[in-house]
Amino acid sequence: MAFINGMEWIIIILVIVVIFFGAKKIPELARSMGRATSEFQKARVEAKRSLANDSSSGQDKSQQSIDREKLESIAETLGVDYSNKDDKDLKNAIDEELKKQDTPK
Repeated sequence: MAFINGMEWIIIILVIVVIFFGAKKIPELARSMGRATSEFQKARVEAKRSLANDSSSGQDKSQQSIDREKLESIAETLGVDYSNKDDKDLKNAIDEELKKQDTPK
C-alpha cells in the first residue's frame, strides 16, 4: 500500500478548497487571510509597545510612545531588528545602519 507524501496532501487540500469555495472565492479568501495576518502583526507590535511603555518611566507617556513609534518605524524601514532593544540601543543601531548605507561601496 502506498503512502501519501507531502505534495500529494497539498494537492488534495487544494482540490477540497476549490470544491467547497469555488475558484472565484479563493482570491477573496486569500485577501481576508492577508488582512487578518496584518492585523495580528499590528496588534503584536502594539502589545510590545504598551509593555515597553508600562515598564519604563521618565518622560511623558504619550511623548515616549510617539518617540518609540518613530524609532520603530525608522528601524523597520532600514531593516533593523528593534525587538529586545531599548530606545538608546535602537538609536545606536539606526545610526550604525545609516552609516553603513552612507559609505560608498
